[in-house]
Amino acid sequence: MSAKIEIEKKADVSPAGAGSAEALHMLRHSASHLLAQAVLELFPETRTGIGPAVENGFYYDFLRETPFTPEDLETIEKRMKEIARRNIPVERLSLSKEEALRIFREKGQILKVELIEEKGDAVVTCYRQGDFIDFCLGPHVGSTGALENVKLLSVSGAYWKGDEKGLQLQRIYGTVFGTRRELEDHLAFLEEAKKRDHRKLGQELDLFSFAEELGGGLALWHPKGARIRAVIEQYWRERHWAGGYDVLYTPHIGRETLWQISGHLGFYKDSMYSPMQIDEQNYYLKPMNCPFHIMIYKSRMRSYRDLPLRWAELGTVYRYERSGVLHGLLRVRGFTQDDAHIICTPQQIEGEILRVLDFSLSILADFGFTDNRIELSVRDPRTPDKYAGSEEMWQQAEASLVKALDARNLAYERMEGEAVFYGPKIDIKVKDAIGRTWQCTTIQFDFNMSERFGMTYIGEDGQSHRPYMVHRALLGSLERFFGILIEHYKGSFPV
Repeated sequence: MSAKIEIEKKADVSPAGAGSAEALHMLRHSASHLLAQAVLELFPETRTGIGPAVENGFYYDFLRETPFTPEDLETIEKRMKEIARRNIPVERLSLSKEEALRIFREKGQILKVELIEEKGDAVVTCYRQGDFIDFCLGPHVGSTGALENVKLLSVSGAYWKGDEKGLQLQRIYGTVFGTRRELEDHLAFLEEAKKRDHRKLGQELDLFSFAEELGGGLALWHPKGARIRAVIEQYWRERHWAGGYDVLYTPHIGRETLWQISGHLGFYKDSMYSPMQIDEQNYYLKPMNCPFHIMIYKSRMRSYRDLPLRWAELGTVYRYERSGVLHGLLRVRGFTQDDAHIICTPQQIEGEILRVLDFSLSILADFGFTDNRIELSVRDPRTPDKYAGSEEMWQQAEASLVKALDARNLAYERMEGEAVFYGPKIDIKVKDAIGRTWQCTTIQFDFNMSERFGMTYIGEDGQSHRPYMVHRALLGSLERFFGILIEHYKGSFPV
């Protein structure tokens, strides 16, 4: 093989440095290659897909007619540890595209060939360990000896390139750490998480269920679960009324025109259910509540004296999620969002942001969540053209969010490029009893909807002005929040 062999700088994966994020990512990425090498040694007819590092571990996708069994996973893990003990050097290679295609064609790796053919680069970076080679940007550990503390966890189905009409693959998940102690601690954590699994406890406690006849991702609330939900809903309403909100109710469907104006049909159609025809017009199940609240706003002329308006709704929405990502109550297709929209003047925005931040943290604390992680999602400064709204509005919006966080001395992580195109946002992630974080509250600026729908109010000067609008989901959705509560309290709910 003619190739340029390169030496790259490695992260410290010794016991002293193995806990760093950089080192863990390198270990996980390298372990995915180790997994693929073991599979090909044991089952040489297998075709390999992709194998990235993910949070807490790694996976690799394989194309194979025979399903992997639990016994296969044990055999594969044993071979992985065997390869690790061989301490095979890992080399970084720079190959021409033609050379890389030749190598993977000779190996019969049709999925790799397809990926390389799609690449526009003239040079393909690969990693080689013994007879195994895979193309990858890296970086990787210096030798397989760093990967002894590895554990395979499960196997599931996956689709090639995420296309449900494409090839069906098998995805093997695993995890790896720099030390044996870290691996054992993580496996103990996974065992505790398994005991808290809301799907298992929900069935044991007779709280909710799903039915094949009904369809995936559509939850049925049983009497006991519904009783808890009713308590949560009543508490939610009382807190909102006391907090200066008005509660709304809106329909479950809307005409196609509404979703064209909102932009959902242009940007979000793949996540919406198919239309139904009524009176020779298309209607859609709503994926979001905001356009309905805007219709209420536009039902009459508004004055600056009417603002701010704080409108909240426990509104059930429907979104198409692929069957492979559905996960109990945590990922469903029909769910009730505890939505609120704050419509105000530019002068009122800072006070309203601070108010909704305090309100959100107070309610989360009442449910037992006081240890929170906060993220501030802002624009990518390198691509300002990707975002709606003027420079002045973005600066004011971001400053309002920062002032609210600073006023309460709340630590936050700034996430550049994570803002959606229509405004910056604050995300509040709660930490549960075993240290996992869950996304709950979002406080989201929107420069887009008020413009699209032509929302106005009459100011003190008698002129027409555009209001500011903030979306806020506090619990996120009742289904997901209930699943989080079950796992947080292990089914033993507080009185």
